[in-house]
Amino acid sequence: MVLKRLRILIIIGFVLISMAGLISCSREQEPKKIIFEEDIVLEAEEELPEKNPIRIAIGSMMTPKEGYAYYKHLLNYIGEKMGRPVKLIDREKYAEIIALLKTGYLDIAFVCSKPYVDGHKEFGLELLVVPQVNGKTEYYSYIIVPVDSPVKTFEELRGKTFAFTDPGSNTGKLVPAHMLFKMNETPDSFFKEYIFTYDHDKSIKAVAKKIVDGASVDSLIWDYYNKFNPELTSKTKIILKSPPYGITPVVVPPGLDPEIKNKLRKIFLDIHKDEEGKKILEGMMIDKFVAGNDASYNSIRGIIASMEPRK
Repeated sequence: MVLKRLRILIIIGFVLISMAGLISCSREQEPKKIIFEEDIVLEAEEELPEKNPIRIAIGSMMTPKEGYAYYKHLLNYIGEKMGRPVKLIDREKYAEIIALLKTGYLDIAFVCSKPYVDGHKEFGLELLVVPQVNGKTEYYSYIIVPVDSPVKTFEELRGKTFAFTDPGSNTGKLVPAHMLFKMNETPDSFFKEYIFTYDHDKSIKAVAKKIVDGASVDSLIWDYYNKFNPELTSKTKIILKSPPYGITPVVVPPGLDPEIKNKLRKIFLDIHKDEEGKKILEGMMIDKFVAGNDASYNSIRGIIASMEPRK
């Protein structure tokens, strides 16, 4: 079903809609995109005069962008420990970051679980470390709706408006798409209309501000907001919590110099052992970084395989 235009009446100055991004969502067109005035934009560092910087991309965050300062501190921490300048490479879409990892342009990246699975299969993308949050290395997909919504189940979102994050996101796209698949439905057949926000922050805000009737979001981001900005999450409610999935990892390209890779891994694994590192992790709601296990992502591989056309 070709989607109708999403008509949203919003108080001027509170939320801005990017007119360039308001394109009807169909199989042949880019989906609609929303931009919030108060959003923090991740800006890449200017070209560094020093040679051979460590190029890092942040495609998936453990925190909302309000917590971006801690990522800056983390990047600076890595640079200091490595004795090299750090260059932040900012890309909005997971696919763009994976493409840069494939070419070897990036040295390291924070990515979502599904892009890791895809990259690992396509060109051998490697797991470096994973964050441990509340003693676990897993996270969930939350289906959320406005707090006063009468909707109590995912099935009741039929004919409603919905926000996905990135097409490559596990919690923000794959999980709800799989739920629809098991119902013999697709986003086009099930929802009245849907958008891609390309950001879990924006999806949460879209629900809180009633721009959409529901959304699928990363539990880590919602939980962070719930602790540090409950005014936002109090305007939403979770109607479904998915099974656990392997947490969003830190990855490196397969061709990265082994010496550099080992140094980076050691920095991450040891960061919780000094006071500066502890403060950075506390701000990110991360206990510590631990060695990852590729098998933790097999459930995601299973979902992808189950949705592939039968030969």
